[in-house]
Amino acid sequence: MENYNPSDVGVKNGRIYGLPFNFDDSEIVVLPVPWEVTTSFGSGTSKAPNKILDQSSQLDLFHFDFPDAWKKGIFMLNSSKEILELNKTYKAKAQEIIALLEKGKPKAELQADIDAINEVSNKLNKWVFEQTTTLLNQGKKVILLGGDHSTPLGYLNALSLKHESFGILQIDAHADLRKAYEGFNHSHASIMYNAIKIKEVTKLVQVGIRDICDEEMDLINSNDGIVTFFDKKLAQERFEGKTFKAQIEEIISHLPQKIYISFDIDGLKPNLCPNTGTPVPGGFEYNEAIEIIRQVKLSGREIIGCDLVEVGNDDWDANVGARLLYELACYF
Repeated sequence: MENYNPSDVGVKNGRIYGLPFNFDDSEIVVLPVPWEVTTSFGSGTSKAPNKILDQSSQLDLFHFDFPDAWKKGIFMLNSSKEILELNKTYKAKAQEIIALLEKGKPKAELQADIDAINEVSNKLNKWVFEQTTTLLNQGKKVILLGGDHSTPLGYLNALSLKHESFGILQIDAHADLRKAYEGFNHSHASIMYNAIKIKEVTKLVQVGIRDICDEEMDLINSNDGIVTFFDKKLAQERFEGKTFKAQIEEIISHLPQKIYISFDIDGLKPNLCPNTGTPVPGGFEYNEAIEIIRQVKLSGREIIGCDLVEVGNDDWDANVGARLLYELACYF
């Protein structure tokens, strides 16, 4: 710190944002989870953590709400070679299964292969649980960096051992409430279906949703613990004169005191994340999404954890992702 000047040229020193901190010095620890085994459209998000690390050094550190937040320390762990290898092997197997299903092969004939994917997904969840539990026990604030949106489940389970109850604020284009999508119990499209089965998760508030199926709508309509703000409905309200500030206030009113933020980057407009796995027209501008998080913080609610997932493997996507990650860290 004595020789570090945050106004100097960013240096690629192998650490997130070119910061001078090591693990012990840092309040925030970023856990990369390079996993996208069940992705069903675009790919590359497993490479996002390293891409974000590479792009992060060009970011300037001044934050308008918390100018000195960076001094708390942010440190990113190395990606696990074991997880990278499992992802490579089983993603190829999952893609074969998906291709056969799309050609009309009965799911029952592929069940053994599907079971193998489910088993390795359970292994991933266990690994994330163990990693995050260890970090939480060391007093660290953890941001999980995906990878696809299936990755945070183990972290949510770890938090459930630390907190009697909490809510999830999900910024996303998709509801992710499908049950075993394509036969995969831990699909990226099933993360919130699995999350709400954790008894300590008492509320799920979804914002920006614009791609959804009948199964998910049925669950939303039948579960009082889920409140969904659809992108189209939010836009229609603004067209009719409702302010974005009023919309944010309504969103926050449904949140309990303790909040986990799950940020799927495809909640943003596609021009900000063109290489995410499943981009969807519509969505938030960058500053709109940040304002939601800002107002959650200003409301006095406690952010107990967060994730950033589905960032594409491209310089521009990683550039935006690095900035989102920094905003999450500062408000956290």
